[in-house]
Amino acid sequence: MTEPVRLAKRVAEIKGCSRREAEMYIEGAWVRVEGKLMEEPSFKVAPNQRVEIDPKASLMAMTAATILLHKPPGYESGIGEGVNAAGGPQGSRSRGAPPANQLLTRAAHEAQDPSGIRLVSKHFTELVSPLPLPTEASGLVVFTQDPRILRKLVEDAETMEQEVIVGVAGEVSAEQLRRLSHGLSFNGRALPPIKVSMTSNNETATRLRFALRGIRPGQVPYMCESVGLRILDMKRIRIGRVPMTNLAPGQWRYLPAHERF
Repeated sequence: MTEPVRLAKRVAEIKGCSRREAEMYIEGAWVRVEGKLMEEPSFKVAPNQRVEIDPKASLMAMTAATILLHKPPGYESGIGEGVNAAGGPQGSRSRGAPPANQLLTRAAHEAQDPSGIRLVSKHFTELVSPLPLPTEASGLVVFTQDPRILRKLVEDAETMEQEVIVGVAGEVSAEQLRRLSHGLSFNGRALPPIKVSMTSNNETATRLRFALRGIRPGQVPYMCESVGLRILDMKRIRIGRVPMTNLAPGQWRYLPAHERF
C-alpha cells in the first residue's frame, strides 16, 4: 500500500516543477484537494485523492499585504511583534483582552473589498500593527507585512495626522473646546495646537472630532479629563490619507495599491 505524500511533492509531479515552486503554487491558494482549497505544502495526500491546480495559477511573487481592520471595543491592538510610535517593542496593557489580530479571518473579509487582492492564508502571518489603539476604543487599526509601509507609519508617526471621533457626556462649552484645542500638556510636554471641533452637541452627549499628529497612548482621554469631560466612546476613523470608510465593526479589507498613508 502506497503511503501518503506531502502535497508539495504531488504538485511538483503534476506540474513538472521544483518542490519550492510547488510550495509557492500551494501557498498562493492555487491548489485544491478533493475540491477543497489547501494552502499547506506539508499536508499529506493519499494516492487516490484528487489534486487540482487552478489553470490560472501563477508563480509571480505574492505582494506583501496591508490589512485595515475596524476594531471593536474590547480588543488589544499592537501585541507581541508590534512596534510603538518610537519604533520599539509594544506590549499589552489590557490585562487579558483578546488580540485584535484574531479578528482577521476569511469570514470577516469585507465582501465589497475594492482592492482586487486575492485572499491567501499567508497574508495572515508575520503581521505588524505599528499604531496602537486603546482596548476600550474602536476604529481603524493597520496590520502590515510590507516593510515600506511599516517604516512609513513608524518614521512619520509624529507628523501623520489621525482623526478620532470622541463621544463625551453632556454639553461642551466654548471654553472647554478652546482649552482642548490649545493650552494643555501631556506627560510634562506642552501639546501643540490641535484641531478639535464639535459634530453634535446637546444636554446628554456631545461628539467631538480630533485631528492631531504625534498622538501618544492615553493622550485623548487625558485631554478630555483635564477639561472636565467624561468619555463615553472613542473611534479612530482615519490615519494619514487612509479612511476606515464603511467597514463594519470586526470587518477588514486590504489596502489597495492606489491608497497612500
